[in-house]
Amino acid sequence: MSALAYSSPVDVIGRNNVKVTGRLDGQPLVFAHGFGCDQNMWRYVAPRFENQFRVVLFDHVGAGGSDLAAYDPARYTSLAAYAEDVLEICRSLDLQDVVFVGHSVSAMIGALAAIEEPERFAKLVFVGPSPRYIDEGSYVGGFREEDIVELLDSLESNYLGWSSAMAPVIMGNPDRPELGEELTESFCSTDPEIARHFARVTFLSDNRADLARVTTPTLVLQCTNDAIAPVVVGEYVRDAMPNSCFMLLEATGHCPNLSAPDATATAIAAFVGG
Repeated sequence: MSALAYSSPVDVIGRNNVKVTGRLDGQPLVFAHGFGCDQNMWRYVAPRFENQFRVVLFDHVGAGGSDLAAYDPARYTSLAAYAEDVLEICRSLDLQDVVFVGHSVSAMIGALAAIEEPERFAKLVFVGPSPRYIDEGSYVGGFREEDIVELLDSLESNYLGWSSAMAPVIMGNPDRPELGEELTESFCSTDPEIARHFARVTFLSDNRADLARVTTPTLVLQCTNDAIAPVVVGEYVRDAMPNSCFMLLEATGHCPNLSAPDATATAIAAFVGG
């Protein structure tokens, strides 16, 4: 079944394995995970906001507990389809004044959703965002084009091997190997075909031109020694957006929601008033 066939609130909630906790009358705080992950990656951060906010967690189609039958590669050829899913979740739950927290690729998914329906969003938080992973001209994305081609070829030929090799690099924090092991397990639990397709959509995307169209107040959270989104990329995102601010966390690697949940939650709370 195509994901486009989903229309009712119940279908959308099931499709994306949506979970709602916290204050039902509170301001909605929506957490979105990155590539190869699921909503479980927010388990150290999201509960800290339940006393004040209506906390919404979900899995992108193809990840975690989402309905894998809803995955249609013809639909999910760009991040815009994932942004439409976010909007469908918001409509199904009648969410207004939304604070959207997006990790990694979900930052750009949130940007596209906020461009489409700016009146629905109050604030955005981007954790380790990148609008373009490939260096181009004076733009520094962190990877040469041949690096991305090699990465995707490796992923195509041996997904499990790629996951085992790359997850610890992406996580960083080599002194805490259990974090890399968790990310490896998360990668390896994802359907390989869906992961390969999502990886191409993610690493070949270019959302630089979209940033200027995001008018929602945005916090860009960045870590040092991030192998996926270097500090210079976070600074680019800040400079390209008309209403944004930047914070360098006391954290390393690409997944501070796991490696530095205290610092991540504190920064989000300061921005959203939680």
